[in-house]
Amino acid sequence: MNVFYNKEHVGDVLLVQLATEAIVKTEVERAGDIAILKEAQTGEIKAFNLFNASNYVQTESRGVVEVTPEFVVQLEAAIAKNGATISLDVDFSPKFVVGYVETKEKHPNADKLSICTVNVGEKNLQIVCGAPNVEAGQKVVVAKVGAVMPSGMLIKEGNLRGVDSFGMLCSARELAIPNAPSEKGILVLPEEAKIGSAFETPTR
Repeated sequence: MNVFYNKEHVGDVLLVQLATEAIVKTEVERAGDIAILKEAQTGEIKAFNLFNASNYVQTESRGVVEVTPEFVVQLEAAIAKNGATISLDVDFSPKFVVGYVETKEKHPNADKLSICTVNVGEKNLQIVCGAPNVEAGQKVVVAKVGAVMPSGMLIKEGNLRGVDSFGMLCSARELAIPNAPSEKGILVLPEEAKIGSAFETPTR
């Protein structure tokens, strides 16, 4: 689940995204201050907007809202108060983590892409990467599926030239790290970085 709020530019509306897949055909259902966005064909709830959000939740965020257990309790109370039926299945694990590149192979269909197996602690992820400096044995920053980059880009499962990819290896510029180098390439972390531990971006 990803949550966005920018009162200055959008108004007092909380935007809650429950799925990474885009809605093909939107069906909107209103319940008080909540507009529920469903996939018309399946009826699956993909997102909802909470109007007059400051009456229900407390946040000072401008952009991405940190989803904490306390915030989810406020959100669930708002849903109940408006008589809506929405299940919040929230993953509280960090979306930006330290990963270890275990293997790197050349992409069979693209000269500038590599297929990497990356250990993120609880499991290994296959990630297609275009960085020229990626190598096996590196510790790197991994944006997992569901992560929102400082630019606002949402990380989704992808398929690059016929190969599935489940996340992104990040550069310092993509992470909005001050004084990041202009050269292309992922951020390589020190050896002491702990695999699977959270990596805090400057805007989070």
